[in-house]
Order: sequence, then C-alpha cells, then structure tokens
Amino acid sequence: MEEAQVHVWEGYVDWRNRPAIRGHHGGMLAASFVLAAEVLENLAYIANASNLVLYLSKFMHFSPSTSANIVTDFMGTSFLLAILGGFLADAFITSYSIYLISAAIEFMGLLMLTVQAHKPSLKPPHCVMGKIHSSCHNIHGGDAVMLFAGLYLVALGVGGIKGSLPPHGAEQFDENTPEGRKQRSSFFNYFVFSLSCGALIAVTFVVWIEDNKGWQWGLGVSTASILLSIPVFLLGSQKYRTKIPAGSPITSMFKVLVAAICNNCKARNSSNAVISMPTSPQGQTTEGEDGGEQSHTRKEVLGQTLTLTSNLKFLNKAVMEPAHPMLECTVKEVEEVKIVIKILPVFMSTIMLNCCLAQLSTFSVHQSATMNTMLGSFKVPPASLPVFPVLFIMILAPLYNHIILPFARKATKTEMGITHLQRIGTGLFLSIVAMAVAALVETKRKKTATKFGLLDSTKSLPITFLWVALQYIFLGSADLFTLAGMMEFFFTEAPWSIRSLATALSWASLAMGYFLSTVLVSIINKVTGAFGHSPWLLGANLNHYHLERFYWLMCVLSGLNFIHFLFWANSYKYRYSTKHGF
Repeated sequence: MEEAQVHVWEGYVDWRNRPAIRGHHGGMLAASFVLAAEVLENLAYIANASNLVLYLSKFMHFSPSTSANIVTDFMGTSFLLAILGGFLADAFITSYSIYLISAAIEFMGLLMLTVQAHKPSLKPPHCVMGKIHSSCHNIHGGDAVMLFAGLYLVALGVGGIKGSLPPHGAEQFDENTPEGRKQRSSFFNYFVFSLSCGALIAVTFVVWIEDNKGWQWGLGVSTASILLSIPVFLLGSQKYRTKIPAGSPITSMFKVLVAAICNNCKARNSSNAVISMPTSPQGQTTEGEDGGEQSHTRKEVLGQTLTLTSNLKFLNKAVMEPAHPMLECTVKEVEEVKIVIKILPVFMSTIMLNCCLAQLSTFSVHQSATMNTMLGSFKVPPASLPVFPVLFIMILAPLYNHIILPFARKATKTEMGITHLQRIGTGLFLSIVAMAVAALVETKRKKTATKFGLLDSTKSLPITFLWVALQYIFLGSADLFTLAGMMEFFFTEAPWSIRSLATALSWASLAMGYFLSTVLVSIINKVTGAFGHSPWLLGANLNHYHLERFYWLMCVLSGLNFIHFLFWANSYKYRYSTKHGF
C-alpha cells in the first residue's frame, strides 16, 4: 500500500478521474498539447475580434462608434469571464472538462456567426454608400438576437478557455523539484508564444480572407480552428494530470472576512478575548524560513498549516471561538485569504498597462490608416497591423527563455534568475516608454499633415505607417514580460485550492484595461469639452484630434502606476523564499 502511494500524484487525477501516477502523467509532453490547443483557440478568437468592427459597420450597418463599443464590450466580457472559468475549475469541475465544455460553446457561437454571415436573409439589406443615412437600417429583431447570441456564446467559451487552459498546462509540472519549476516557467513563456502564433495567422491569413473572400469564409476558418482544437487537446488525455476541485474558495474567503470582523468587534468589548492559535515569533510557518517549496506545498495540500503569520493581524482573530458555528475558520483558511489580499495590489497595478495595450486595437489602427501602408507593392490591411508586436513576441519569447533567463540565473545564482515581479515591472516600465514614443510619433504625423496641407483631408499622408510600428514593438515587449510574469506570479503565489481563479486575474486585468480605456476617453472628452475647447478625441477626422496629448497623459498615468507598483513590489515577500520584493 505504501509503495503504491509513493507513485501517486497527491491531489491530482487523470482524465478518467483515477489517481494520477508519477512518471506517467504530467510533464512537458502533456503541456505541449495544451500549447498546440492554445494556438488554434487564439487563432479562432483573434481572427473574429481583430476585424469585427469592420464587419459590424459595413455589413450590419452599425455606426462606427456603436461598432467600436460592441467590440470593446465583447472583448472585455470575454476576458472578464475567465474569472468564471477559473472559479469553476477550482471549485466544481476539472480544468480538463472546463476546456472541452468551453470549446464546444465557442464552436456553437462561431457556427451561428458563420451561418449568419453566409445567408443574406439573416443580415440587413445592402445599402449603397452615399445615400441618406435613413436608407441604411442596422440589424434588428431575430437577426440581432442571432448576432449577439453568437458573439456572447463565443465570449463565454473564450472566458472558460482562458480561465482553465493556462493553469491546466502549469499543473503538469512537479513544483517540488527545481527542474519542474523551471519547466513551468518555460511553459508560461511558451504559452504567450502560442498566443502569438495563433494571433499571427489570424491577423494575416484570416484577415486577408475576410477582406478578399468574404466574412463567411473568415468565420468558417475560425469555426474550423476551434473545432480542431478539441481533438488536439484530447490527444494529450493519456498524459494529463488534473487538480481535484476543492469546493468554492470564495465562500471560504467571505467566511474568514466576516469572522474576522465579528471577532474583532467582540474582542473590543471583551478584555478576555484571545486568539485560539498562537503566532510564531518570526511570523513564519513551522517549516522554517527556507523550508522549501516541497514541504510548503505538501502541508498546504493536506491542510496542515500549523501557525498564523504576523502580517494582516486583523484577520488572525477569525480563528477565535466563532459567534456562529458556520463562521468557524481554520488557520489554513485565514492564511489563504492573507495571500490573496497581498497579491491584489500587484493585480491592480497591471490594469493601466492593459489600458495602454487597448490603444493597439483602437487609435493606433486609426493612425496607421491615415498613413502610407504600402510595403513595396503590397498594401497592408489596417487590421493586420498587430502583426508587429506579435512577431516581436515570437522572437523575444524563445530568446528570453533560452538566453536571457539562463544568463540571469547564472548571474544571480538563484533558481528564478529574474523574479516574477521584476518581469511585471519591466513590462510596466516599457509601457511608459511606449506611450512616450506614441506621443512623439503622433506629433510627427500631424506635422507632416500640416506641412503638406492635409489637415482637413482624408487622403493618406506621405509618411510610412512603420513609424507607428515603434509603439507596437514596445507594447508587444511589455505584453510579453507582464502577461507571462503575471500568470506565473498568480499561479505560484496563490493557494493551491484557487490557482485557476488566481491565474484568471491576468485576463481580468486585460478586460479592465479595455473598460478603463473607454472610460478614460469619455472623461477626457467631457473635461476638455467643458472648458470651451473642442474635445481632444472627438470628430470624424483624426488630424483634428489631440491624440498626442492623450498619449502624454497615458504616459504620465503609467509612470504614476509604476511608482504604485514599486511600493507594493518592494515590500512583497514570496511565499517559498526569503526574498523580499524585486
């Protein structure tokens, strides 16, 4: 019996719900199927999202502003629903099952959109540009229901996949060994690389099909891609190990918070109130300062954390004798809530970066559309401009993993080499540089328009769009450092029982960045318009915008956000290390 237990992954099962076996389940081979599935899944999503604003305005006859709002709401909702996917994977359903269910839902949504794009009877009647606006009616009734049902089925599927697939891949590695932890770090790098591979095909090949062959063909490629991802994912079934869901972590967190509030109030009214569990002198768990990840992880899985830490002492009173049996809390539950509270400031610091990234699919595309987009004899479609950060990420990810990181490990003589917070901080700093570059490029673009008397014209300016590629490259680099760093940071630092939910915070940050961008634009227009001037970001002609001022404002806000991040990062203590901050 003891010999059998040695070979079993504690807390993990295989795809048939049997105990996962050491040496047979998990490892880089299992994770490679996850990476291949992510290439196909992101291809399906980005191919649909990158050019969607054109489809809505040109074929569904929504106004440009309405189309833009529909797209940002769709993309923001998709990423925000990753929280739901991560929660379900932790609480009730394995990440393996969540992926299959979510892929099926996304497939149904894309199939609905493909059918609608193919059948003229399911779209508004064609109208010729140049006639009065009232002759062009946008989609309504049952056709509108089909459009939005398809879009939000896709959003639901994408959310489930983004919330379950990264943690499912990361769970394939033995975190109790240095080699396993290094492989897990490589996995997160290559997960971002896989995202970029799918995006590259989407913004080049599929966008070209949509523009030249018809949207029904482009959506058909997306539908086929997500369908193909299912058997590709299933090919790894024999090798996967999957974490056993541990019940709702949110219920436990709320219980700790309520118990702490009640018991603190009780303690103020009673001088005899005491905490039932002692705090160790240094505020550390009994394994010691450098007990190692293995002992910590095993203790955590078995629910045997023995002492309270000295930080966030307000929560320690949650383990006092409860006012109600339902509020009884264990030391382990209290410590898990502390961990979540400590990582939230880092999460909040990344939202501004994603607000900057949102500009790549909005104003940066508009800037490029006013410029010369010819590369030799080939005209680059505006929706294909994200190819620049995508290509840069695809080059930088292997370079980082095989050259920069090994060099950093040798230089620092540490296992991490470059810490998670250092990666996130590097991305945040690059976003400041990117916004400054964007402001300078926009200034140059407007000077060119003034020089050639084209401020009031819609003609292309005699300046190459490659200038805009500079901000794409800086933001692409920021995305690589921060997204991979965030996913690994949240997965590694979060309690074992809520790792999927914590990893989903990476996507929630992206969603909030999109929503913040919309709010910022609205506020800026209201404030600047209130002082008797024309709003900075309003009108049909981009040459009349004060986009450079907006970019400088984003640069300043990103700088303040970076200072905010440094404050929390410098005081952060990693769970399984004596290292503080950077």
